[in-house]
Amino acid sequence: MDEANAMDLPGHGRPVAQPFNPWPAVILIAMICLAFLFLAPTIGVLLSSIKTTREIALGELWTVPAALYLGNYVEVLSNPAVHRYLVNTLLVTVPATAASIGLGTLAGYVFAKMPFRGGNLLFLVIVSGMFFPPQAILIPLFRLFNVVGLIDTLWPIILVHTALGIPICTLLMRNFFATVPNALRESAILEGANEWQVLTRVALPLSLPALAVLATLQFTWIWNDFLWPLIFTQSDEKRTIMIGLVNLSGQYSVAYGVQGALSLVASLPTLFVFLFFQRYFIKGMTMGAVKG
Repeated sequence: MDEANAMDLPGHGRPVAQPFNPWPAVILIAMICLAFLFLAPTIGVLLSSIKTTREIALGELWTVPAALYLGNYVEVLSNPAVHRYLVNTLLVTVPATAASIGLGTLAGYVFAKMPFRGGNLLFLVIVSGMFFPPQAILIPLFRLFNVVGLIDTLWPIILVHTALGIPICTLLMRNFFATVPNALRESAILEGANEWQVLTRVALPLSLPALAVLATLQFTWIWNDFLWPLIFTQSDEKRTIMIGLVNLSGQYSVAYGVQGALSLVASLPTLFVFLFFQRYFIKGMTMGAVKG
């Protein structure tokens, strides 16, 4: 074989041309477009929050302002109604999140480690609550809370969010506790521990990733809820932040700049919760993704 033919063979010095694959570039462009579509509303809210009402009225929403205007944030942070909305939302979100996770953890442990007759059927009944449309129970719940005199209080919102959060909390915690080796529970029982001590001293320390996922999701869902506060509250003193966001308006028109500033301020607690649980949240979301 002569030298010219040898150079044409793979591994003899001349690189072999690879066929052009356009899919990586197409996927990258598609991801950039999706990211822009996802971030566009946030960018619009951010731009509106640093502009005057006049600039927004003139159609300059998507332009970068020549001067940074912080008057919208000053108005939001100095508004007593906004303070009341934030306090009401915290009074709803924190108890409902803690109660739903606590009850879901207890139920999940029982279903995973203490099987009983009819347990699987009861588990399916509880988990089926995830697929129950809230609109179907809206009128019955309103009538029930109206009869017991709880309308225009925060209690109906707390109770409803606690009940609606139990199915997802039970499902996730049951699946997590099922991965905890039974040998740990049996060893603790042989050492004289009861079931409560096994749960609190053995199972719960191992379930921090699952609890972080539930805490982040539940806190975010309840904090951003609009439906139930709209149904169960009537006076401005009992409104949550999402209802208060809609109620903010100017004297003659909608105060888009103030609403944009309040939207960003209202999103900070959920952002802080995610950052606080970020390490455990990512670990919890990837549980079971890799075998072994």
